[in-house]
Amino acid sequence: MISTTDTKFNGIVKNNYTAAFIVECLKSDTTESAIVDKMLLEYSNAERTVVEHDVSNIIAKLRSIDAIVE
Repeated sequence: MISTTDTKFNGIVKNNYTAAFIVECLKSDTTESAIVDKMLLEYSNAERTVVEHDVSNIIAKLRSIDAIVE
């Protein structure tokens, strides 16, 4: 992931598969809950509470570096 706008985020972020999946979901208008639902379809053995926690953490990290424009 590379910044293409004038934000305090000005580097490169290497995502793991989960973070990349979330970033891909964020390219269209969506909610955290919808992302969790998509993740649960992808990872059928995952527990919802764990996925919710992971999605929330990754989105918070992306917000903290201004990688998400809301």
